[in-house]
Amino acid sequence: MENKPLRITDTVLRDAHQSLLATRLRTEDMLPFAAKLERVGYHSVEMWGGATFDSAMRFLDEDPWERIRVLRKAMPNTPFQMLLRGQNVVGYRHYPDDIVEKFIILARKNGIDIFRIFDALNDVRNMRWAMEVTKRVGGHVQAAICYTISPVHTIEGYVEMAKQLADMGADSICIKDMAGLISPYAAYELVKRLKAEIPLPVQLHTHYTSGMATGAVIKAAEAGVDMVDTAISSLALVTSQPPTETIVSIMRETPRDTGLDLGLLAEIAQDVAQIRKKYAKFESGLVGVDVDVLRFQIPGGMLSNLVAQLREQGAEHRYREVLDEVPRVRAELGYPPLVTPSSQIVGTQATLNVILGERYKVIPQEVKNYIRGLYGRPPAPIDPAVKRLAIGDEEPIDCRPADLIPPGYEQAKAEIGDLAESEEDIISYALFPQVAKPFLERRRAGASGKAQMVAAIAAALAAQESAKAARPAVAAAAPAMSVSPWKIAGRQSAMGGSGWRGL
Repeated sequence: MENKPLRITDTVLRDAHQSLLATRLRTEDMLPFAAKLERVGYHSVEMWGGATFDSAMRFLDEDPWERIRVLRKAMPNTPFQMLLRGQNVVGYRHYPDDIVEKFIILARKNGIDIFRIFDALNDVRNMRWAMEVTKRVGGHVQAAICYTISPVHTIEGYVEMAKQLADMGADSICIKDMAGLISPYAAYELVKRLKAEIPLPVQLHTHYTSGMATGAVIKAAEAGVDMVDTAISSLALVTSQPPTETIVSIMRETPRDTGLDLGLLAEIAQDVAQIRKKYAKFESGLVGVDVDVLRFQIPGGMLSNLVAQLREQGAEHRYREVLDEVPRVRAELGYPPLVTPSSQIVGTQATLNVILGERYKVIPQEVKNYIRGLYGRPPAPIDPAVKRLAIGDEEPIDCRPADLIPPGYEQAKAEIGDLAESEEDIISYALFPQVAKPFLERRRAGASGKAQMVAAIAAALAAQESAKAARPAVAAAAPAMSVSPWKIAGRQSAMGGSGWRGL
C-alpha cells in the first residue's frame, strides 16, 4: 500500500471547548500554547465559527474578529478553519445574501483559509451562495454533509449529495457527524464510495459521544479518507472529538503515518489540561460514553441545553420523557439532522410537548417557520396533522428561503451608526443585534476588556518570536504544509485581487 499520511485537523480552539466547556475558552488562554500548535504541522486548526462568534461577545466580552487577528500573529503559517452554517452564517436563522457575502469577505480578509460550509437540512440550495463567495475570495470550500440516521438517510443519498456539492465547486467534502452516530463500518463504506466516485479530498468529522469515534476514524483511514478531525487529549472524548495523540499513535509505522511529533503534542496536552481547570464551572457534567445518543441522536451540546431548559422549569426529573419525545417530534418534522438550528427547533418542541402535558399545545414561531419551509426543504414530508396544527391550510414555500429576504447590510449600518468602528462591527450587529449592540456600547465606554486584549496581543507576539526560534529544531519532525494535495490560496493574492466586491 502506498504511503499516504493521514492529515489532522485539531479542534482544540473551537469544537472541543464548544463541546466540553460551553464555548467559554478565552483568547488569552489560547495564546500560551498557540506557538506550539503552529509547530505541529497540522492540516488545519479549527478555531472559529459555530457558536464561538456570539459566545465571544455574549459571555466573554471579546470581539470575535479580533480573535482571528491575534491568533494569526501567533500562528502565521497554520491554515485556519471555520464552521459556517451556510445561509445561517454563524447564527440561528437565514440571513440575506449581502450579509452572507460581506461576512465571508471579512472572514477571509482577517485570516480564515478553510470554510466548512453546511446546511442543517442538507438542502444544497442554502449552501450555494456561501460556496460561490468563498471561491471568489480565494478561500477553500469544504462542503459538508450532515450525517444522521433515519429511514430516509442512506449511503447512496449522501454520495449523491456529495456529487452535487462537487458540481457546485467544492474543493473538498466533509462527512459531518455532529452526534457521533457513524459506526466504523458505515464510515468505511461511505468514505470508500466517496473516494471512488468523487475526485476530491474527503474529511471525517465525528464526536466521541457514542464511543465509536476512534474506531470510525481508523476504518475511514483504511478506506482512504484524506483528513480527520481530532482534539488534543486534554480536551477530547465525551462529546468532543477522539484524541489527537491516540490517532497519531495508532497510525505510526503504517502507510497512514501522520508524521506528527507525539512529544510536542504531549506538551500541548499538558498546557491545555492546566488551562481547562480554570473552566471547571462550565463543564457539562457528562462523563464517559453515552449510548443513548444511538437511540435519540441528540448531540452533546443539545443534551446540556435540554437539561438547562428543564431545570429552569423545575422539571429536570422529566428529562427521560423529553429524550423519548425528541425522536417522535423529529419523525413528524421530516427527520431533520439534529444540528444547529434544527436541533434547537426539535428539542424545544419536544420539551414543550412534555412539560405542557399535551403534544403541540404550543408551537413556537421557529417551528412554524420551519414547517413553512423558511429553513429549507426537510429531508422527508412533514406529518400532515402536525402541519395543519402549525400553519393550517397554508402551503410551504418552494423556493430558496433567502430569495425572500431583502438586503440587510445598509439597514444594519444605519441602525448601529457610529457605534460601529469597522465593517466587522456592522456585520456583528447584523447577525446578532441584541448581543452586538451592548457589546459595542461597552467597548465605547471602555469596559470591553481592552487591557486584556492588549496583553493578549503582546503575548501573541512573544509566542511568535518563540516559535521562530524553535522552528529549526522541529523542522524534521513537522511535515511540510506542501504535503496537501490541494493548495490554500495565498492570503496576499486573495486580498489583493479585484474580486473583493463590496469592500
